[in-house]
Amino acid sequence: MKVEYIKCHGSGNEFVMIDTVAQKMDNNILSTLSVAVCDRVRGIGADGILLLVQNEQGLYGMRMFNPDGSEAEMCGNGIRCIARLAEGYVGAEQFDLTSGGKVYPTARYAPVFGDIPTYGVEIDVNLWSKDFAFTPSESGDFIGGVIEPLHPTLRWTAISVGNPHIVSVVEKTDLELLSELGDRVKSLTDIFPNGVNISMVELRGENYIFVTTFERGAGITPSCGTAMTSSATAMALQGLCSYNSDITVENRGGAVRCICRRDTGLKTTLIGNATYTERGQIEFDGKTFAFQTKDVFSGEIEAWNSFLESRK
Repeated sequence: MKVEYIKCHGSGNEFVMIDTVAQKMDNNILSTLSVAVCDRVRGIGADGILLLVQNEQGLYGMRMFNPDGSEAEMCGNGIRCIARLAEGYVGAEQFDLTSGGKVYPTARYAPVFGDIPTYGVEIDVNLWSKDFAFTPSESGDFIGGVIEPLHPTLRWTAISVGNPHIVSVVEKTDLELLSELGDRVKSLTDIFPNGVNISMVELRGENYIFVTTFERGAGITPSCGTAMTSSATAMALQGLCSYNSDITVENRGGAVRCICRRDTGLKTTLIGNATYTERGQIEFDGKTFAFQTKDVFSGEIEAWNSFLESRK
């Protein structure tokens, strides 16, 4: 099997993207392929692989596989990258994309962090899901509550944005503790039957937060789009950030802007970059993996690096 790929990132969250509309893929090898591709020593190095797909109704969409080979329902940073690729097929600035069986309104936006290709996705936010098996409040949600088997004092807000998240507001992020909590969740299948993404959030200014996330299936990563979405929403729910206003969300990988709304249900729009870094070819037979870089997007890399430098 030989396929062309584009390496891209959203807010520093790196992906290897494959257009399966133009190139057919064997579904039986996708998990194994993701493990090989994402390996940062022997592979291309990424936080997951993204597949551009098209369903029977003609809608374009995304499938994502984590570095451990598991499939994710949704990825906020990834779907912006897929949006850029899908736009060439759709021929419009606003369109719907599917992921994990759900439909996400998506659009190309004017650049918000320098002259960088920018896309936004509107995400429905739910305050409870089948992924949470601990006790909700009387109102049916869980906002600022303690989950004692996980940690005796930290307060969490449980949010589902196509995948499950719990968010805790902290004065200072403790990476060692976050890693311990991420590992602890794996044994708490009675309350997190499908695992969970865990974020610690620092409020650094008015409508300005910093997020660090332990991702289910990947560990602590520089960036996670659905975690930034969930964190911004959790802050709005607790009155720490404003609805209907830009919330700047930073992490170690970069930054996005989120807009939380409650007028027609709880929704948060995630807006940020979709940066291409290289193009190449993968050769894989299910066991042996090889790749060749054919082109590097130097201008896009320079633009992103300039933005990162401006944050210092």
